[in-house]
Amino acid sequence: MAKGHLHLSFNSPVVLMFVALCFLATLLGQLSDGAITQAFFMTYRSSLLDPLMYVRLFTHVFGHVSWEHFVDNMTIVLLLGPLLEEKYGSRPLAEVMMASTLTTGLVNDIFFPHQALCGASGICFTFILLSSITQVRNGGIPLTFILVAVLFLGQQVVLGLTIQDNVSNLSHVIGGIVGAVAGFGFLRQ
Repeated sequence: MAKGHLHLSFNSPVVLMFVALCFLATLLGQLSDGAITQAFFMTYRSSLLDPLMYVRLFTHVFGHVSWEHFVDNMTIVLLLGPLLEEKYGSRPLAEVMMASTLTTGLVNDIFFPHQALCGASGICFTFILLSSITQVRNGGIPLTFILVAVLFLGQQVVLGLTIQDNVSNLSHVIGGIVGAVAGFGFLRQ
């Protein structure tokens, strides 16, 4: 590259596409006063005969209830996602994201039938735990992974037991577990 010439690089296609879809879903939700979010981008227990129930198990991560919620989640996704996509590849990262999405959606719908879930918090915690495993050498478990797991997951368990604030702390914990399992799975490869 010639000196002084800068250009934009589409460096992380999965992460950038995910952020774009989240932005679009959040925008549509805001423009419809939450109706589109509730119909398409929020998972909750409904009739097993409702085809949208199965769609929402995967699309709930795109919708966010506010711009603050969106920015909070996308900041983490944009900080950690490109590094993870570079290390593990686009397809494996997309598969981990889908596993996290489906797992958090199913757990919510099965165990919390009266609570709706939306947002990318589970993916954020997947990325946090997955990124803390990336520096494993010679089979050792990084101290940073243990500290992140204790701090983030421990905080979510405590908050989930002590505060009722409409935040799905369980999806954070499940997302973190999916990230840890994926990270150790990548190590075996």
